[in-house]
Amino acid sequence: MMAQNNDTMKAELLAPAGSPEALDAAIGEGADAVYLGLKNFNARLRSANFAYSQFEGCLKALHRMGRKIYVTVNTVFEQREADRLYQLLKYLNSLGPDGILVQDFGVIAMVRDNFPALKLHASTQMNIASARGVNLLSRYGFSRAVLARELSLDEIRGIRSNTNMELEIFVHGALCMSVSGLCLFSSYLGGKSANRGMCTQACRRFYRKDGENGQASSGGPGSEGYFFSPADLELIGHIPSLVDAGVNSFKIEGRMKSAEYVGAVVSAYRLVLDSIGSGREEEAIKEARGILQNDFARAKTAYLIGGLENRSNGTDSDSIAANFFDWLNPDQSGGTGIPLGRLLKTKGEGETNWGLIAAGPLLPQAGDSVRLHKADDSGRASHKVQDVESEGAEGCWITIPEGFGAGDSVYLIQTKAMNRRYTPVIPHNLDNFKRSPGRDTAPLPQLRPFKNPGRANRGKARPDFPEGLYVQVSRLEDLYIVQANRPVKAMVNYHHRLLSRLLGNQKQPLPFVPKDIIIVLDPFFPQAKEAELAEDVAALMNKGYCCFVANNPGHFSLFRESGAALISGPWLYVFNQWAYGFINSNGADYFISPLENNRQNLERTFPREGSSPGRRALAFITVYSKPSLFRIRADLGSAYKSGKSWGKSLGKFSGGQDESFVLDTQPEGSLVFPQKPFYIADKIPFLREAGFSRFILDLGGGISSNSLKKNEYKDLVNTVANAVPLKGSGRFNWKDGFFRVEESPRTGGNS
Repeated sequence: MMAQNNDTMKAELLAPAGSPEALDAAIGEGADAVYLGLKNFNARLRSANFAYSQFEGCLKALHRMGRKIYVTVNTVFEQREADRLYQLLKYLNSLGPDGILVQDFGVIAMVRDNFPALKLHASTQMNIASARGVNLLSRYGFSRAVLARELSLDEIRGIRSNTNMELEIFVHGALCMSVSGLCLFSSYLGGKSANRGMCTQACRRFYRKDGENGQASSGGPGSEGYFFSPADLELIGHIPSLVDAGVNSFKIEGRMKSAEYVGAVVSAYRLVLDSIGSGREEEAIKEARGILQNDFARAKTAYLIGGLENRSNGTDSDSIAANFFDWLNPDQSGGTGIPLGRLLKTKGEGETNWGLIAAGPLLPQAGDSVRLHKADDSGRASHKVQDVESEGAEGCWITIPEGFGAGDSVYLIQTKAMNRRYTPVIPHNLDNFKRSPGRDTAPLPQLRPFKNPGRANRGKARPDFPEGLYVQVSRLEDLYIVQANRPVKAMVNYHHRLLSRLLGNQKQPLPFVPKDIIIVLDPFFPQAKEAELAEDVAALMNKGYCCFVANNPGHFSLFRESGAALISGPWLYVFNQWAYGFINSNGADYFISPLENNRQNLERTFPREGSSPGRRALAFITVYSKPSLFRIRADLGSAYKSGKSWGKSLGKFSGGQDESFVLDTQPEGSLVFPQKPFYIADKIPFLREAGFSRFILDLGGGISSNSLKKNEYKDLVNTVANAVPLKGSGRFNWKDGFFRVEESPRTGGNS
């Protein structure tokens, strides 16, 4: 029996409210708080979300009931959107929600400067996985951090023992394949960015292993499947331990889920939380698991909460694979629901279409909801069955959406019997709730003064990062190739295995001295690596390495008062002046533009100052890269071992839309790179003319998947020097920017 502590009664059950019906279900089943989004700036733009009058009525009703409400403002924003964001924040400030969830550092700066009464919660998209990250945010007035989902219970305990901030974790619902907040996959494939609430879940598609000649494999065991479609998270059995670890809030994922789903899951977790300290925890967990069997979602996993052993660096490969596949099964579709089989044939056209399902143990009824998946995985749709016609032993006909045909899969996601009516939270009459965002202009942030390192002031420039071309690599061996066409400085993607060699423990000296090497820190900074990285950075600085790229909020605390020259990396998402103000206040004058950025936004963010480029001179622009599209805290090479799928260190695979990728696996994790590089080096002359003067060739993903080849590097440098296009490359978002939903004419934004 667990001894009850003072924190037990404070543990909060937090539920999603993607619609008014889901809100009613969450509150009706006992949620202490809900989180929801309005029409803009939230990470679930495809959910119903709430009108302003609905939100105001909901807020008033919940506060009367003693419940809390948090608003998601957890996407990055572009410079042109600054006025609209400011207007939204001012509106929220006038109403007083219990907190707002944020990802963009620009929102932090805007709130701190203008609306300090708003309580800030760090979204999981901010990738906070260490006590250093949590404590940095506490300096900016945050009251809570939603921790990254890729943490073990021991790591959560370690964070709690080193911070007083409230900690929130996800306990149930869909998992992202990528480490929280570090996914570019959907954005790379079409501008629909996870950082903008438009993720298309491209990772859950069907993929095939490529052969040696680059062609898709002909099939066979392990050669194709849903390689990156994880199971759903379920931590119902770990709730007592998590309460004991000091977690303050237990969050259920699902703002795009039905009210029935939300109600069932909330009731299960309410049951267990209410049992803490009563001596009947095990009984409550068993009963709750029975409730959760009816959520019609994917297979369940506890993910990494039980520890990292046998997940990434164990020695028994069979054990690794067995543990691995409890959260990632390539034989299972990424969809949710109970499989009903494939459509045998279809009939009808226009408004009413029918599909025949074979007879089985479970057949849908009128009023049930199903999800259909096209056989080639090119489309999915949810549908409420309007009518059913029996076909005897052959099965039954059900109404289906237009565009689906024979061979497409059908899943049952909800039965009519699951429908339950809850007392509405939002008042029926909303006539008294008429507030909405105004038309204010966002005040510009206050930035630290700097000495312009442009041409007109070259003599006063900081010596740390001269103008010119920088080259980024992942292997120290590649530095010997890079020196043949020597860049201004070399950039090295850092991991602990490089430490002894960087400190001089090698037979052959490196071709670059420490002051000419920039150490690029990995954007995932988990609690388990916190002490090790702090020691590594101190050792490197003692050896003369003084230039670093910070890619995680927790990295800034490693360099406080150190005198190091800092660059804010692309994973810190500087898409606006306010985000720059945040990294600037943490000691980074220079920044690397995010790979999702576009030229128009970059120029809007930092206008020219008369004849001077101003802060444009502080921007690094990546002009070549095979960017990591997503990263996984697991060694997929150990699970998809030779004979099942990919080899230990490398795998090439392709999708159904003429896409091809490389999977690179290491003991500490796995990365996915595109075969087609991002390339805008032919735009360098125009960028120089516009005032940008620092450019990066990022070869960290490799021109080849192994080591850098001298002739390939020479050819690429010549192509860049001549400012000509590169065959077989793409522009990512550089020209078109993010995919944008239809917006109001009242867009605003500083230009």
